[in-house]
Amino acid sequence: MSSPAPEGIPGELRRDVPFFVAGHRGLVGSALWRLLEAEGFSQLVGRTSAELDLRDRRAVRAFFDEVRPAHVVLAAARVGGIHANATRPAEFLSDNLQIQVNVLDAAAEFGTRRLLFLGSSCIYPKFAAQPVREDALLTGELEPTNDAYAIAKIAGVLHVQALRRQYGLPFVSAMPTNLYGPGDNFHPLDSHVLPAMIRRFHDARRGGAESVVCWGSGAPRREFLHVDDLARACLVLLERYDDAPPINVGVGRDVTIRELAETVAEVVGFGGRIEWDTTRPDGTPRKLLDVARISALGWQARVPLRSGIEQTYAWFLDRVGAGARAASGGNAGPARSESFRG
Repeated sequence: MSSPAPEGIPGELRRDVPFFVAGHRGLVGSALWRLLEAEGFSQLVGRTSAELDLRDRRAVRAFFDEVRPAHVVLAAARVGGIHANATRPAEFLSDNLQIQVNVLDAAAEFGTRRLLFLGSSCIYPKFAAQPVREDALLTGELEPTNDAYAIAKIAGVLHVQALRRQYGLPFVSAMPTNLYGPGDNFHPLDSHVLPAMIRRFHDARRGGAESVVCWGSGAPRREFLHVDDLARACLVLLERYDDAPPINVGVGRDVTIRELAETVAEVVGFGGRIEWDTTRPDGTPRKLLDVARISALGWQARVPLRSGIEQTYAWFLDRVGAGARAASGGNAGPARSESFRG
């Protein structure tokens, strides 16, 4: 799928060896699984949380000892929007630390050749210079609404670097920006901003609500990456990137939360008012990633935001939408959506 790799870069992955996608049923993992199948990887390995609790160190070691995956993408994590992060910080810190330590240590012990750890752009300081370069890591204070999650992901980045330094392992880290797409979580409170908006605007239209209330002022700026674009980036990085610093994965363009809400409303067909609850926090004013380093590897995002939202809403209608109104109670009053500050 790629041109010849530069000197010192691993090169094209073998398609006939075990490839473990940790979190293969999640938003990122499922997109990566689809891509890898299309690319001819014949020994994909996935485990549900019921089959393998990645927080269980003994179980993870036993799994790696049995399967001996040659390639690993660590996409499993406890994730959520601002409400989930703010109300359950201990879970976000503890669960993610356990998952990361167990998988990274087992991969090192049982001979994994290439591993990609997926972090999050929330690892960067709240007031980092824009666009955010990778060397901004650990140069300032974090956004307090998701600092526990961010600290866990920072620990994962440092763990990867430590394994490289101590054992010479070609493990790498990538920092995606805000993600969306088929397979997302559309819970109106616990999900990220874009799927939460899709759900709430959909419910408001179906229920005949006159308005949807969104958190904050609508002024913060965010970029949004379609999960299929991230899946392509994962494969490019495994084949063409081998360095200690994390590498950003983003679009290189951002929009205001207000512009996002207006676009989602148009796609969903909601014609009522959008109101802004300014008593709620805005979070980081802006978070746009510098994507120069991954662009130099020949990757760039392909899916335009509006068409990506249209595709995601179509998936939502097919898989979720029929029961969405009933699940939310079918209220005809003002609906509420929350803005992600990841």
